[in-house]
Amino acid sequence: MQSASTQELELFRDTVTRLLQAEVAPHYDAWEQAAIVPRALWRTLGEAGLLCVDLPEEYGGSAAPFRYSVVVGEQLARLGFGALATNLMVHSDIVAPYLNHLGTEAQKQHWLRRMASGEAVGAIAMTEPGAGSDLQAIRTSAVRDGESYVLNGSKTFITNGQHADLVIVAAKTDPSAGAKGISLFLVDASLPGFSRGRNLDKIGQHCGDTSELFFADLRVPASALLGEAGRGFVYLMQELPRERLMIGALGVAAARGALDLTVTYVQERQLFDQKLSALQNTRFEIARMETECRINAAFVEQCIGQYEEGELDAPTASMAKYSATEMQCRVTDGCLQLFGGYGYCSEYPISRAFADARVQRIYGGTSEVMKEIIARSILGRT
Repeated sequence: MQSASTQELELFRDTVTRLLQAEVAPHYDAWEQAAIVPRALWRTLGEAGLLCVDLPEEYGGSAAPFRYSVVVGEQLARLGFGALATNLMVHSDIVAPYLNHLGTEAQKQHWLRRMASGEAVGAIAMTEPGAGSDLQAIRTSAVRDGESYVLNGSKTFITNGQHADLVIVAAKTDPSAGAKGISLFLVDASLPGFSRGRNLDKIGQHCGDTSELFFADLRVPASALLGEAGRGFVYLMQELPRERLMIGALGVAAARGALDLTVTYVQERQLFDQKLSALQNTRFEIARMETECRINAAFVEQCIGQYEEGELDAPTASMAKYSATEMQCRVTDGCLQLFGGYGYCSEYPISRAFADARVQRIYGGTSEVMKEIIARSILGRT
């Protein structure tokens, strides 16, 4: 028999699904065409309790277990809303935890309740035009000037960049100290010196705004420092496991959604006077993809349990992201192949699933970086 907690989780999953089908599904194609979701959607999701669900109640959250936040992302990904899943993940599972774990009481009181309601949208700005997975190579600077810091530089590939009200910015406070010279700042996007560049034109996840950001003599108060100066790289390493686990969970859910679509299609499609599902190749491909989905789902579930117990380490989180996102790309490719020419037409949801999947192997740390992290945990540094 199901435990009460499992029953409650499934009730929450049903609630999330119903809301997404009512508030997102009818409009998603139009948002994809517009290459952005409406700003008002954030307030809708906040009012429904789908943002920052595991924050403490005093900061506007529901104090729910972490896996409730996972459910929100999973249902978005499973239903084919991959761009929105990414945007909410950054807001609820990256920015909010950074603030909750590292922020002062004043910082948390100022931002977190507004993030939970959707009044404020969060982004995190690490990647630069010349610094992606190698965070030590960032060049954005933050120079102390009395009771302020002055930021100069640029960031790119920033999720939520167009809508963001709050941006956690990684900047060099001591350029001579390498990784120990990186600090994090809470930047209010309304401040003078902050500007947004273009909304990047991507091959997938079209309505998930991904932007360039610029800082030109942007002055923030010293109280905008998140945590301690010079410990930014350490904080990034501490928080990345949750991000990578979430990406893995989204990968499993998106693959499951794509496979469900394909199972339905092959049982309806006629080929050579029989159902496509009667052909041996189809049956073997479905068997292969179902197996891959289940194996990765089991591993991600194990990692979720470890995270909730405070036991998920960086190499294991890297394994979850690496394995699940590589599987997602294989499965969506296999599903598209079974749709044949229709799968290559944008009117079929499987084409979006295929295009949306590709970035999963890149953002949050590329698959190559994940393999290096895993290898170091086994073999050490060379």
